[in-house]
Amino acid sequence: MGRMRIGYGEDSHRLEAGRPLWLGGVRIESPHGPVAHSDGDALLHAVADALLSALALGDIGQLFPDTDPRWRGVDSTVILAEALRRVRAEGYRPRQVNAVVTLDRPKLTPHRERIQERLAHLLALSAGDVGLSFKTSEGLAPAHVQVRAVVLLEPLPQGPGGVWTA
Repeated sequence: MGRMRIGYGEDSHRLEAGRPLWLGGVRIESPHGPVAHSDGDALLHAVADALLSALALGDIGQLFPDTDPRWRGVDSTVILAEALRRVRAEGYRPRQVNAVVTLDRPKLTPHRERIQERLAHLLALSAGDVGLSFKTSEGLAPAHVQVRAVVLLEPLPQGPGGVWTA
């Protein structure tokens, strides 16, 4: 039986007018969105990196390099799903996630429940196991989004013959 593991990830993107803003797999109405090779969902990117880092499995830049045209505009749920697949292949699953999103505008509090529920669904967690904090940069970096995330992984239960069960 393995031990609990903690992972940390972060991501940030410059914002630009006319681009869609995605956070946690939820489209947020905003005149500005991230400049990115993928859809720029900084929350999913930070969580994916946290999952990978908990087991020393690299990072999303290695798995989805921005130099590879195959990943241009990729939906970040694909990135998160691949990180989860790798974590499960190692015999672990997420137990809890906590993230801090720094974004000056738009205000995210009205979107908290949707983001929390979507992220919980993507990670196969209950909404109560997804902690979200929203901050502003206090005007220091108004044209960017930044996310820091921590995940707690637990070993998958083992069935007969040592086979992991989800």
